[in-house]
Amino acid sequence: MSKAHPYPTADIARRMFELLEPICLVTFFADECNEELAALGHRTYWDGYFASRAAPLGRVPAQVVHAAFYNFAEGEAARHIPSAWETIPPEASVAARERGSAASLRRILGEERAGSPDLVRAADLTTKAATSAPTEGRVMYAGMRTLPVPSDPVARLWHSATMLREHRGDGHIAALVGARIGGTEAHILSALEQGIHPPTSFGRVHHLPKERLAAVMEGLRERGLVDDEDRFTDAGRETKHRVEALTDELAAPPYEALSPTELDELITALEPITATLVAAGSR
Repeated sequence: MSKAHPYPTADIARRMFELLEPICLVTFFADECNEELAALGHRTYWDGYFASRAAPLGRVPAQVVHAAFYNFAEGEAARHIPSAWETIPPEASVAARERGSAASLRRILGEERAGSPDLVRAADLTTKAATSAPTEGRVMYAGMRTLPVPSDPVARLWHSATMLREHRGDGHIAALVGARIGGTEAHILSALEQGIHPPTSFGRVHHLPKERLAAVMEGLRERGLVDDEDRFTDAGRETKHRVEALTDELAAPPYEALSPTELDELITALEPITATLVAAGSR
């Protein structure tokens, strides 16, 4: 991004995350994507999730998917990969994810907004940013970059927003690894930040064996990140803040492709789109 722009790049990355995340969330919250994947023959939501999200990586083993996704419990990827691809080609799953997600956006936004020049411009500028960042060290982002960019503006907006989400996610994993925070530990710290107590009741980890959760909490206590009541210490809160700040910093490079004018234009175009999605809960 031009140094003339008045905002620090980390602040821009955070603002873009806030604007683009509701676009991406239709994939997980709305019905259309799950219906498309179920129609292919995927038996469960998680079969479709793993099959379609991991598809850009190719037919890699479960261990690779686990490493790239990072934040799932040990053995979770192996419950779905490669079995989810045995009768349904990965290419079919990722195409179904795109169709369903775009259909959700059209329904939520309505015909007028979905077909507006502002949405087309938002899709074009998001794509410019999403296809401009280096792929080194960005496994999930690099996988998404191998997929063709859709010609339909609504699908293109979703696709490019998802590319940027994976780019950010790759950077977030790098920040977590640098802080020596594993995937399960990251969920515990996130639960604490959301005010969930006990943090082991958080929906993403509560199903894990009690012994595993106890070991995670003991490790966080030994490092001084949580106290004896399983709440943030000052050091834990600072570590979480440092990881998030570094995530924002690492998420900034795609937006360097946009001029200050283009970036302002993109934010202006996205704001009403995002507001509509937020009001609907991306469902």
